[in-house]
Amino acid sequence: LQGCCNALDRLLDEIDFSPSRDHVHVLGDLVNRGPASLATLQRLRGLGTSATCLLGNHDLHLLAVAAGVRKPHRKDTLGQILASTEREAWLAWLRQCKLADSACGWLTVHAGVLPQWGAAQTLALATEVEQVIRSPALGDFLQMMYGNEPPRWRDDLGGSERWRFIVNVLTRIRFCTADGELEFETKDGADAAPAGHAPWFEHPHRLTARQPVAFGHWSTLGLINQPNLLALDTGCVWGGTLTAVRVDGGRREVVQ
Repeated sequence: LQGCCNALDRLLDEIDFSPSRDHVHVLGDLVNRGPASLATLQRLRGLGTSATCLLGNHDLHLLAVAAGVRKPHRKDTLGQILASTEREAWLAWLRQCKLADSACGWLTVHAGVLPQWGAAQTLALATEVEQVIRSPALGDFLQMMYGNEPPRWRDDLGGSERWRFIVNVLTRIRFCTADGELEFETKDGADAAPAGHAPWFEHPHRLTARQPVAFGHWSTLGLINQPNLLALDTGCVWGGTLTAVRVDGGRREVVQ
């Protein structure tokens, strides 16, 4: 979404969304870079239990800026939230959002899943970090959240290294090696993979290969609509469209 509230309203109208009948799963990056970040949060919160929102890297950036851990970027559009009289309520609401979820047989994440993680492990690791974000330790967590190390997962990772790696996978991953080494420099499409790397979802032996996964984050991919894979960031904030896919009851309906 990235603060594109008008596009969200149009899309909800297009699918005839009814909070009493339907449920929308938003794949993160609710705010930033678009023109109406505060209005987007207002719209989503207004949907109540009919919306499940994931945290993306821009949402975590908002929490870090609000905590004074990060300086605002010149392209940020977070000012209305930070200046709002309800600022603390918006930040508290965001802290209750998830980093990964499952619905209608789909695993939902913002950016992707490490090839070495299955669905159950992904959800469990997301829950670990969600609990830290909701705790009084948020400030300490935000201080250590940034960075690209460690490059690989180990089950014995602990503390800040463990949480940072989980966040990097769930909110930033694009390319990685078959053994799960992350690469963050390349942001172009799937055919721009650095040597020895591939898009996380193209590794044939990834443990979620048979698990339907829906994700956003990677706007240069465009729409990917495969039986077990949905890439739904179609670059609305960059002049593209906002995309929704209906997946309940075995249906597959794409609306833009």
